[in-house]
Amino acid sequence: MWILLLGLAWSVSYLFTGQVRRYALSRSILDVPNERSSHQTPTPRGGGLAIVLSFLGTVVFLYFFNGLPSQLALGLLGSGLVVALIGFLDDHGHIAARWRLLAHFAAASLALYWLGKPPVLLLPGIAIESGWLGWVLAVLYLVWLLNLYNFMDGIDGIAAGEAVLVSLSAAALAVICDLPFEYVLLPLILAACVAGFLVWNFPPARIFMGDAGSGFLGIVLGVMSLQAARVNPDLLWAWLILLGVFVVDATLTLLRRLFRGERVYEAHRSHAYQFASRKYRAHRPVTLAV
Repeated sequence: MWILLLGLAWSVSYLFTGQVRRYALSRSILDVPNERSSHQTPTPRGGGLAIVLSFLGTVVFLYFFNGLPSQLALGLLGSGLVVALIGFLDDHGHIAARWRLLAHFAAASLALYWLGKPPVLLLPGIAIESGWLGWVLAVLYLVWLLNLYNFMDGIDGIAAGEAVLVSLSAAALAVICDLPFEYVLLPLILAACVAGFLVWNFPPARIFMGDAGSGFLGIVLGVMSLQAARVNPDLLWAWLILLGVFVVDATLTLLRRLFRGERVYEAHRSHAYQFASRKYRAHRPVTLAV
């Protein structure tokens, strides 16, 4: 049954991505290249909507059939819908950065409300319990992860490929650590949903993910990492290692731009993966390397 469910999730994502692509082409919803772009031709955007609908649809199914704890399901649904909605609106127009950030903090707070207390944060020689500092750090972690995932969605296939491999690796870690079955199943479902989209997005991409999809992936991966860390605090660091390329590239680039006095929310091409794609004059080798 679970194999059939994963196959269905992949199929829905794949087919719906095709429908979104046709809709975007018919309405000229295109990402037109400019001096800050990493692509050369106008390309439809918004394909991440297929990931959102296929994944959340599967979560709803599992929720009603007792395949997921209600707190985890509601945390994913509430936060995921808020982030996807604000990203969808931004894809189709423009939402000011302050309103996007406010929505991101609201989504992170909503996720933690449903999940309950954040996990213990293990640092060398210290353990930060789930007091007010733990809550603040957890909210900041979720907001940063969803934004950095948006920043890193700049060349063909990189964000989707990262999500697939991180999810598969997280499922393997859950098996190794003998976590309950939902900790294995949920990352596998996300991997299946993203893989359906990746068929269309792998270099050369026929459709882009858009903010709705990239922000959604960031918040979902963040929620799943916190949930796993509640069972085994070491797993938070394991998730961060799996996301290491994205975390390091986005964080160092943001700090560098802040120190230079540049606008951090303005589009740019100064990430390491963007430099690499220009050096090799192609997206595929960089995406595959990551």
